[in-house]
Amino acid sequence: MSLQVQPKLIIHGGAGSSLQGKGGLASVRRSLHTVIQEVYSLLITGATAPDAVVRGCQMLEDDPRFNAGTGSVLQSDGQIRMSASLMDGTSGRFSGVINVARVKNPIEMALFLQNSPDRVLSDYGSSELARELQIPSYNALTDLRLNEWMQEREDNFKRTMAGVVAEPEMAESSHAGRGTIGVVALDGYGQLAAGTSTGGKGFERIGRVSDSAMPAGNYATQYAGVSCTGIGEDIIDECLAAKIVIRVSDGMSLKEAMLRSFTEASKNERDLGAIALDATGAISYGKTSEVLLAAYHNGDTIGDTLEWNDGELIGYC
Repeated sequence: MSLQVQPKLIIHGGAGSSLQGKGGLASVRRSLHTVIQEVYSLLITGATAPDAVVRGCQMLEDDPRFNAGTGSVLQSDGQIRMSASLMDGTSGRFSGVINVARVKNPIEMALFLQNSPDRVLSDYGSSELARELQIPSYNALTDLRLNEWMQEREDNFKRTMAGVVAEPEMAESSHAGRGTIGVVALDGYGQLAAGTSTGGKGFERIGRVSDSAMPAGNYATQYAGVSCTGIGEDIIDECLAAKIVIRVSDGMSLKEAMLRSFTEASKNERDLGAIALDATGAISYGKTSEVLLAAYHNGDTIGDTLEWNDGELIGYC
């Protein structure tokens, strides 16, 4: 089956404070562009949007630089609990896992649950599913995240969240815990999908649920797909991903939907970001935070938002 439209792809590795520091920006750019190159090559050779999204999320989960999968932050009790979701815009199915522990790629569990009658599982159910699928036990802990937690414990957990990017040079300067990863893809058959994965915000109360396994943070229809990042509670309060997608589904352009939604979020003093695609191939991204770690392929070239600081709430191409 030949491709009918030009595939498009956008990914993110979180949002938050500045990327100043030795090699911080260059290393994050290298990581994001590597994912874009591999996943886009899959799309132009016929991969479906859900398959591309899962592969992109796997690669970002496996990169210890980002707060998802390997390199996830520790919660207040020193444990890692991860959440991930996948939404297929064509089937209209949302699936995900919440606070799952000791697995390498939570997004793979979300993929399995696409074909389950019970499509969102919390901690105990996720653990049972991992055993059922015989997923090998995996320790996602890194030294940098452990040291971050130990330092915070000595300070009686005065910070409410962990650092967005795990870079040794930035351990002291990155104070914003908005480290989610996400992928939105439009495949060559005109189908959209969105996936989001996170280790949480770090140091949080046990049992806290992030936006990443909710339609608030990850949503897609046949018209648009959105993955969010930022302060999970702010994203939930705005119901950001679903809001943007529904506005597009109701006839608003992606640019209009993003601008209206981010204007509202800014007025409400939310701290968040999002990446988006629509069925026409339009690409958009937005942030109220200082930095959005996103990259995209527009069919011709790779671009990114790492140095996007022009004061605008959204970008569009």
